[in-house]
Amino acid sequence: MTRSAPPPGKRPVVASEITDPADLPARERLGHYVVNIALGGLIGLGLALPYERRVPLFGWLVSRLVAPLAGYNRRIRDNLALVSPEMSAAEVRRMQRAVTDNVGRTLIEIYSGPEFKARLSDAPIEGPGLEALDAACAAGRPVVLVSGHFGNYEAFHAKVAARHGEVGAIYRPLNNIYFNRHYVAAMESIAKPLFPRGRRGMAQMVRFLRAGNIVAMLSDQHFDSGAPLRFFDQPAMTATSAAEMALKYKAEILPIYGIRQPDGLSFRIVVEAPLPHTSAEEMSQRLNDSLESMTRAHPEQWFWVHRRWKRRRSQQPAQAGR
Repeated sequence: MTRSAPPPGKRPVVASEITDPADLPARERLGHYVVNIALGGLIGLGLALPYERRVPLFGWLVSRLVAPLAGYNRRIRDNLALVSPEMSAAEVRRMQRAVTDNVGRTLIEIYSGPEFKARLSDAPIEGPGLEALDAACAAGRPVVLVSGHFGNYEAFHAKVAARHGEVGAIYRPLNNIYFNRHYVAAMESIAKPLFPRGRRGMAQMVRFLRAGNIVAMLSDQHFDSGAPLRFFDQPAMTATSAAEMALKYKAEILPIYGIRQPDGLSFRIVVEAPLPHTSAEEMSQRLNDSLESMTRAHPEQWFWVHRRWKRRRSQQPAQAGR
């Protein structure tokens, strides 16, 4: 089944903007449903296990079973070949296992909301930016926390929310509508409010920030209309919205990370020094540099499965269809 082109002047509706399964073609709707049943059942079985067993089990399942089928290993290999061509084949294989193990652990930790938060109660939160974070919150000034898909990005979200109350965050709805519904509910069990990516969600998040609250953003994915900055010495189209919001609303902007510890179950939260307000591009480059430095220190904890480095659309050859 094909979809007709949108009327002139209107952009096509993307999958992540569809909220009613009835709006999907029948075959696609069935595929979403089957995937949701399979993953939902797997998560349900995992949640029946004690926390100390379910987290490493999910790491194993994703790294051994899901990653090869989903193409994650290929993406990791391609990304590492781009930024670390000197890496040995054995080290690439180790990274493929370690990175996807962390992805699996992160997924089931998000679905383990209350237990995950309880374990974070003893996690240290430290770093040169902690005093600035506390001071801004005490004064009722807005704060923008920026991280990447590193370690478990919900760890710092939950820890800061426990310390200072609500922490807003913007998220990209998943293409699988059925799975997205319970995934968003799982994230909301850790911290809220959540705002869906898009014009309406961004407006809601801005209002929340302007009221003197904290918002958290992840800025490490390819953004086609972003700024051509650098990441691991490679051109990387980067969203500048976090820096733009900090400048416009006079908010503190701080890099922050939830670093997984060697036991694989606990975390250390690090708040880096606030960025000076300069230009949106310069501040965004400093955010890229911060994440790169953290990733070099803990390379297996960044989600190398993302297609972070792409050519700009204007530089890509035209292709028919998708």
